[in-house]
Amino acid sequence: MKKHIKNYLPFFITLNLIFALLPLNVYAEQKIERVQMEQERVYIYKNMEMIYHIPWYYIAAIDQYERNIQPVRRDIPEKKGLIAIYFSKETWAGSLNPNSDDGNPDSIEYFHGFGLDGNGDGVADRNDDFDVLGAYLTFLSRYGVTEEHILDGLTHYYNKQTATIIQEMAKVYHTFQSLDLDERVFPIPKWNNYSYRSTWGHSRGWGGLRIHEGTDIFASYGTPVRSASYGYIEILGWNKYGGWRVGIRGVNNIYYYYAHLTGFKKGLKEGSIVKPGDVIGYVGSSGYG
Repeated sequence: MKKHIKNYLPFFITLNLIFALLPLNVYAEQKIERVQMEQERVYIYKNMEMIYHIPWYYIAAIDQYERNIQPVRRDIPEKKGLIAIYFSKETWAGSLNPNSDDGNPDSIEYFHGFGLDGNGDGVADRNDDFDVLGAYLTFLSRYGVTEEHILDGLTHYYNKQTATIIQEMAKVYHTFQSLDLDERVFPIPKWNNYSYRSTWGHSRGWGGLRIHEGTDIFASYGTPVRSASYGYIEILGWNKYGGWRVGIRGVNNIYYYYAHLTGFKKGLKEGSIVKPGDVIGYVGSSGYG
């Protein structure tokens, strides 16, 4: 019996090591694939910038905004490929065009569709990345290429709130000159004492019956609070529920809300750009805290 155990033990150890390494290998492959796609996107954005004179970081923000909304919008399919910007058949070909699958740039123009030939192959293909970007940027550039003009064009295409969100995302991309902005950190540095558990959805009575839309982290008064992500500070100041609070929007359209602070980091203001680990304020008990 001992002899059999001795013979099989190395096999079991080897097998366990293989299984342990598999997730790491898969993660590494996914990371490489993601970085390659980001590099290809930046290449396309910067080429389009040279043609249409719209900064690449605005193009990146528009593309990312469309990528963000597709998983949660039933009326918009998730678009595959490098570019996420989506046009419906009717928008692409023209609402009065009898051929909703029209790929002829001339007839699409006649029916006032968005579609055009962006890659020079003679076909306006709404599934081609260069055709789609060319169509979108042709529309946007009609308003002008300054920041004010771009914001005006985005407002007409979407609405004012969406245009503002895209502008904020563009400023984050411009600041860090990269699409690789997925890093996250825990809001409280690990060398501090803290505790937390999910309190999302718990009832709250002060100020009217409502649910708690957050998770409380308990730490010593004055403990630094860090930004968990890259993002744009949309709001900074006081409200009666959150007390001294900071609202930060990331490029994935996740809104991070840091409340009940005792104060903010000196120099921080609305419009500031932050990265993971940046101190934004300090633990307190302000507001309904």
